[in-house]
Amino acid sequence: MQRLTETPGTESVSNTHRTRLLILGAGPAGYTAAIYAARAGLAPLVVAGMQPGGQLTITTDVENYPGFAEPIQGPWLMDQFRAQAEHVGATVIQDVITGVDLAARPLRATGDSGDIYLAETLVIATGAQARWLGVPGEKELSGFGVSACATCDGFFFRGKEVAVIGGGNSAVEEALYLSNLAKRVTVIHRRDSFRAERILQQRLFAKPNVTVVWDTVVEEMLATEGRFRALRAVATRNLKTGATAELPFDGVFVAIGHDPATALFHGQIGMDADGYITTEPGSTRTSIPGVFAAGDVQDRIYRQAVTAAGTGCMAALEAEKWLAHLPAEAPAVEAWT
Repeated sequence: MQRLTETPGTESVSNTHRTRLLILGAGPAGYTAAIYAARAGLAPLVVAGMQPGGQLTITTDVENYPGFAEPIQGPWLMDQFRAQAEHVGATVIQDVITGVDLAARPLRATGDSGDIYLAETLVIATGAQARWLGVPGEKELSGFGVSACATCDGFFFRGKEVAVIGGGNSAVEEALYLSNLAKRVTVIHRRDSFRAERILQQRLFAKPNVTVVWDTVVEEMLATEGRFRALRAVATRNLKTGATAELPFDGVFVAIGHDPATALFHGQIGMDADGYITTEPGSTRTSIPGVFAAGDVQDRIYRQAVTAAGTGCMAALEAEKWLAHLPAEAPAVEAWT
């Protein structure tokens, strides 16, 4: 690592970090890539980003990650991911990447700290974020009755009354999943028809324990009283009549889509219309040689910690193979200036 000092009279000091493998993102995908790469002797460098640990850091009980008989806490699980990655030789840096140049060789990233990161190969594991309504009570009750993932949290609402907010494929699929667990599922949609695929709608309408509230928005998530506050109801408003109501639920699932954290890479790498990085089928290879994408940043379907970890493993193995076949004339990382 080379230290670059600023001009006399300034106080800031920036570093240049050189690594064979740079990993952007510190969720299940990024940390798993780091574990496999470190064990292969690549000494990977992980830049943790804005939310180290990814979405699991805002998840309370995790019951569907293999290897744990009892529910575990999401933040604790991610602490273990990090500890394992560092134990086998990965370096984790707390910084936020503000710019990348994927056309340069070596690949180049700039941190909010002013540090520069140079790498022979790159794993993008910056994840995705669920879209939220932004209504009062939603953030405070996240993990306490409010969720954005039925597959993750639906199990905790077996035999209970739940609501799903949204009208696209994600909302209908969440409602279908929950209909097999919950006593009753109420879908709340701001329009008078779904945007979901017709076959999904047919399946939903055939469910006897599913009802739909049309032309309605949720304006507030309401909590129970007392020290340990949890969701008790949602305040709604009908967009056509203006009528308001307070609907009691044990759980609410916000299903209005996800946004991949790919703004940094727009115009530099292949993406689909929604901003997910495209990878070759059965691979984490992107449109740029030596650049791989893992986890929710390229997965618009499953979005689970275990699948993210799987693609992180794939990305590290593919990066290792790519590095082994670099042209002989390619400069070694130690020779970069």
